[in-house]
Amino acid sequence: MNTADARVPVVTIDGPSGSGKGAVTAQIAEWSGFHVLDSGALYRLVGLAARRAGVSLDDEPALTGIATHLDTTFRPEAGEEDWAVYLGTEVVTALIRSDEAGVDASLVSQFSGVRGALIERQRAFKAAPGLIADGRDMGTIVFPDATLKIFLTASAEERANRRYKQLKNKGMDVNFAALLESIQARDVRDMTRSIAPLVPAEDSVVIDSSDLSLPEVVQSVRSLMIERSIV
Repeated sequence: MNTADARVPVVTIDGPSGSGKGAVTAQIAEWSGFHVLDSGALYRLVGLAARRAGVSLDDEPALTGIATHLDTTFRPEAGEEDWAVYLGTEVVTALIRSDEAGVDASLVSQFSGVRGALIERQRAFKAAPGLIADGRDMGTIVFPDATLKIFLTASAEERANRRYKQLKNKGMDVNFAALLESIQARDVRDMTRSIAPLVPAEDSVVIDSSDLSLPEVVQSVRSLMIERSIV
């Protein structure tokens, strides 16, 4: 890492599925002008590419190969709280935002080979004027020296409710009970895996958004960035 790169501020926003990381990241990035890393999308893309190639989601060597050669780009969409996600030249945003894609991401992210293949790609997103990194191990593994680390959480029931509304608004057929069960199972899987488990970094600021609105959470993060002279 060169000196110039070391001066580029990084804000990590980690947390479980449905905690609001993506929406908070989008608004903070728009306000600050910083670049964005949606690390979860990379794992969802590996899962999608594996299924299309007929690769089993427990075949670590094959999954590592897919992760190593993953052809993807992220492009902003005006007025949206998301980015257009490309796999090659195909827009796959809707495909990787499904609950099934989230489960696949949790499965493939258990493998050290996959994580190792993606880690340098994630670090390459760090560039001036700064980076907002959204994920599950951004503050613990990928950017351990981040300028500010946020761990965003909420109750499983609240996260399932948010996800249910989000998917319904996109016209997807979803069952709340099944979604809650999936989120709870994913929490256990993510928090107990041996490789990069989902835990707050020791120096992170934990924000429980169960009873907070999105604007309230965004304001909390903005205030922390101002207090620490990140912007």
